[in-house]
Amino acid sequence: MYSNDLICDIIEYLNNNINKEITIEELSSIFYFNKTYIMKKFKKELNLTIHEYINTMRIYNSLIFFKDDNYMLSIAFKNGFNSLEYFSETFKKIIGVSPIIYKKYINYKYVTNEEQDKILENISKINNIKNSVLNYLNHRKPQFSNYVKKYKL
Repeated sequence: MYSNDLICDIIEYLNNNINKEITIEELSSIFYFNKTYIMKKFKKELNLTIHEYINTMRIYNSLIFFKDDNYMLSIAFKNGFNSLEYFSETFKKIIGVSPIIYKKYINYKYVTNEEQDKILENISKINNIKNSVLNYLNHRKPQFSNYVKKYKL
């Protein structure tokens, strides 16, 4: 069974614009579908909301900055968050610990076994989401070039 072309296009758009502000209204306008339809179809196809996907990918992308960047606000802005508070709240929800605890973890400073377990478990969940979405994109119906269509090869 093939993946839905609309959802594949939306995923590709989100991935290409993940660090920018993205609204459902914008997606509706770009893809010419009602925003309710887009949200329901995305949820049905991927079992997560558009906002969950965006926030998960933004947090995942932010993880690489923690080793070199000491400014949380800078990390937040680089990854599409407009405020440090929202970044921290979203980070804790997705990773299971605050950004400060995660920074300690990657710098080999003391964190509890419980915190370490949460971090590893939640990063594994993010990787599962990424793999699931990649698998979904890989099942897109093949697109034939105009040459093939024109000459019916």
